[in-house]
Amino acid sequence: MSQDAKRTWSRRLLLASAAGLPILAAGADGRNISAELPWSPFAGDPPKPVDPLGWYFFTAGEAATVEAIVDRLIPADELSPGGKDCGCAVYIDRQLAGSYGKADRLYWKGPFLPGLPTQGYQGNMPPAARYRLALRALGEHVNTAYGKDFVRLTAGQQDAVLKGLDEGTITLRLAPGFSTKAFFEMLLQNTMEGFFADPLYGGNRNMAGWKMLGFPGTRYDYRDHIDRHNQPYPLGPVSIYSPMES
Repeated sequence: MSQDAKRTWSRRLLLASAAGLPILAAGADGRNISAELPWSPFAGDPPKPVDPLGWYFFTAGEAATVEAIVDRLIPADELSPGGKDCGCAVYIDRQLAGSYGKADRLYWKGPFLPGLPTQGYQGNMPPAARYRLALRALGEHVNTAYGKDFVRLTAGQQDAVLKGLDEGTITLRLAPGFSTKAFFEMLLQNTMEGFFADPLYGGNRNMAGWKMLGFPGTRYDYRDHIDRHNQPYPLGPVSIYSPMES
């Protein structure tokens, strides 16, 4: 593969963004807290960790294809394991089996009209249906072009297929308003989410994505490190369901 192609699929293209935390002002009846934690672990209603075993949405063939794809989007190297070993396919599977896959929070009563490119998908298929259609269409294209399934292609052939999906040189037989490029972008976005999300959602196994970035995760207190600019954070990351911080 050429150096340009390698750069195209380099994990360096995976960008992580950090969201700022809101600052809450105490009311007149607020109280000062000293020498004690103002909360107890898991006293609220935190998200529940997913079961990492088995597949909830994907068929065995679909799961194998998605595992192969995420391993090419995030190949293993000296920085971290690959997308498959980091659980990216498990993350996508659990999302598609849940409210994201059904698009429960979106309006689905129509009318369905073409939208601007900046508006995203405007059709009547939720993400789960789009994945199922696109994976079937991808399988048909690869079998026609190579005479074998995607998982049996060489790494170079898999990269060529994914590059074709991204650049528009491959057109899958999809639904109106759902382009091959849109499928690739959705798959890439979900893969990045699986690599960087809290491990309780099934991806970022062993917090590999956070360790690669030096992201500390959900640690409670950073006061000892606020003024240490341009210095790596010395402590490992903490998941929402990690043991108490050390």
